[in-house]
Amino acid sequence: MRQVRPKKNLGQHFLTDLNIAKRIADTVDACPDIPVLEIGPGMGVLTQYLVEKPREVKAVEIDAESVRYLHERFPKLRDNVIGEDFLRMDLNRVFEGRPFVLTGNYPYDISSQIFFKMLDNKDLIPCCTGMIQREVAERIASKPGNKQYGILSVMIQAWYDTEYLFTVDENVFNPPPKVKSAVIRMTRNGVSNLGCDESLFRRVVKAVFNQRRKMLRVSLRQLFSADTMPDATFFAQDIMTRRPEQLTVEEFVNLTNMVAACKKNDGLAQ
Repeated sequence: MRQVRPKKNLGQHFLTDLNIAKRIADTVDACPDIPVLEIGPGMGVLTQYLVEKPREVKAVEIDAESVRYLHERFPKLRDNVIGEDFLRMDLNRVFEGRPFVLTGNYPYDISSQIFFKMLDNKDLIPCCTGMIQREVAERIASKPGNKQYGILSVMIQAWYDTEYLFTVDENVFNPPPKVKSAVIRMTRNGVSNLGCDESLFRRVVKAVFNQRRKMLRVSLRQLFSADTMPDATFFAQDIMTRRPEQLTVEEFVNLTNMVAACKKNDGLAQ
């Protein structure tokens, strides 16, 4: 069987260590009894262990060469290998609207986009596991007060409990990446409603972290136009002397409600 050539433009780094592949596959067991969708299976090093589990498995792969290889190697999976771009897919149709676990050896250059899509479909994805660049994994699992804590940390931790599981060295890939990797797991927490406007929450989080070295009293001003700028008392509140990496998710929710109460959403600068 002809091997698939890793393609740089697709960010392909094929895992070659079978022990690590099995460990990654076993991370989905934390959310049993529901289907699994694997992103970017490549040559199926992770897939071979997923299909052994007593649950439905599908895989989405944008690389046509990999799709052909998977069809040949896993004939029983032929109808469940989806040759599409995950970022453009309607996830409601993958398992006919049923919840599923998301997993994979994610392409480094689009991992953040994958997780933002996960957030947009959080009611469909109670659990997400997989391998990503270590730096991104540390960011996702980071707590307030750490330099890694940022937009992805807050947005994901608002809806998911995060676990940094283990680190993976460069030498177990073909070709080896220039950075270390890490395996993570994100499991939906009990939050069904943030208690604030979700769209505004995203805007507040992104706005202040885009100026993360500045105090909130400075970075929040970009959310308002000259005509809707709050008076000095709004920016004189104690929280305004803090920087974004110091705030918990709950404090970001409270901050969002403070902004919403100050002006109607349609009065905010777009």
